[in-house]
Amino acid sequence: MKRIKIFDTTLRDGEQSPGVNLITEEKLAIAKQLARLKVDVIEAGFPIASPGDFAAVKAIAEVVRDVEIAGLARSNQKDIDRAWEALKGAENPRLHVFIATSPIHMKYKLKMTEDEVLERAVFAVKHARQYTPNIEFSPEDGSRSKPEFLYRLFKEVIKAGATVLNIPDTVGYATPGEFGNLIKGIKENVSNINQAEISVHCHNDLGLAVANSLAALENGAEQVEVAVNGIGERAGNTALEEIIMALATRKDYYNLAVNQDTTQIMRLSRMVANLTGMDIQANKAIVGKNAFAHEAGIHQDGVIKERTTYEIMDAKSIGLNENSLVLGKHSGRHALRDFVEKSGYELSEEKFEDLFREFKKLADKKKKLKPMDIEALINNEIHAIDTIYELDYVSVSTGNTVLPTATIRIKKEDDILEKAACSGDGPIDAIFQAINEVLDFDNIKLISYKIDAITEGTDALGEVVVKLEIDDKTYIGHSAQTDITYASTLSYLEAINRYMSTNRK
Repeated sequence: MKRIKIFDTTLRDGEQSPGVNLITEEKLAIAKQLARLKVDVIEAGFPIASPGDFAAVKAIAEVVRDVEIAGLARSNQKDIDRAWEALKGAENPRLHVFIATSPIHMKYKLKMTEDEVLERAVFAVKHARQYTPNIEFSPEDGSRSKPEFLYRLFKEVIKAGATVLNIPDTVGYATPGEFGNLIKGIKENVSNINQAEISVHCHNDLGLAVANSLAALENGAEQVEVAVNGIGERAGNTALEEIIMALATRKDYYNLAVNQDTTQIMRLSRMVANLTGMDIQANKAIVGKNAFAHEAGIHQDGVIKERTTYEIMDAKSIGLNENSLVLGKHSGRHALRDFVEKSGYELSEEKFEDLFREFKKLADKKKKLKPMDIEALINNEIHAIDTIYELDYVSVSTGNTVLPTATIRIKKEDDILEKAACSGDGPIDAIFQAINEVLDFDNIKLISYKIDAITEGTDALGEVVVKLEIDDKTYIGHSAQTDITYASTLSYLEAINRYMSTNRK
């Protein structure tokens, strides 16, 4: 069976989703989980885009091993040099260069002719080749480009040293039949195509990204570019989890193999959803909360008698199996550490001790802890950032006959900032107004506020995710606690701390 390479672009194209702004530590955490999933290539970012993007690509390149690390660059010397500076510490770096090739892009955006675009593409590949032999070339808006021009262009960039040709459906315009025929035509009309791999990068504007990618694979593509939960520009990218599970589940049809550890999918999906603040729709294929849920009596009866009557995949195959280790208030460090390690997480000794303290606090409040409770606490520790402002005290007064009021006190290093009492439309609004007053912030806009119960019951952990706009940029904070007002306060402060940490650097 031919093996298909999985190229993940969550940290580059995925982060281009409106409202998403990941810091280096968060990108590194996602990259490590992608490595546990065993993707073949991680596109870590667009180094020329910002100092933060450069720092994230550099950190991932230097830390994450056993996977190719790619950086994106436009077809000019400055972009390519900057990308290589970030990538050079990688075990197996890949330079990914691109230039637009469709008539509409060349005429209105580039203001270049076909010959000029071809010349620029060849220059870019040759310049990148000085740094590494691992070169991917993409003709932006490839699906709306003239096939004859693509054939000519690909022949020349392969001669110049490109080892991977990526054909993007940049605006999600293609249909499966069209896109499959485009790949077939490239294989038949580019004389030296056997010297390079064919990759595809599809967008989901018409809801066809996965279908187009599968059609391309059926017609000879060897790599598919994906993003976790299908996030990305506009309607997003080909969903990583859908492609991997489609190929794994329907080997009988596609006769293609993937090499990923699918049991890591669910943890990765939740991590990306938490850090980006982008909800997963309940009926989302593979990772939605209803994907393995059955309510209809006929379905329930069938699944009880034989799971495969209504389930074409085993929930355990994506990492949904319950952990049999019982953890509670009498559990010690060894049991908790065993859970952490078996779950695939990495924590420093300091973070583990912080986790153990929070675990004990939660165990005193809850009668029964579930793996998802503990994973929520682990995520609190993994994604913690430098604490500039720390909550010292919060109290809320509310009711149907009183004006909701919040009193708060915040620490900054050794200083206690003056506590403030503020009223609001509700208890949460009062808390946020109090924080703004204590910190003297008048440039904060609350974009979204979301609460999810991680587990069931009156003592369930509730996860709060807030999204703030500060100085025209978006910052996300989240916290999981049994007390929603406390979690709301911590998540709001975490978003502000992200802003402070980013701008302090």
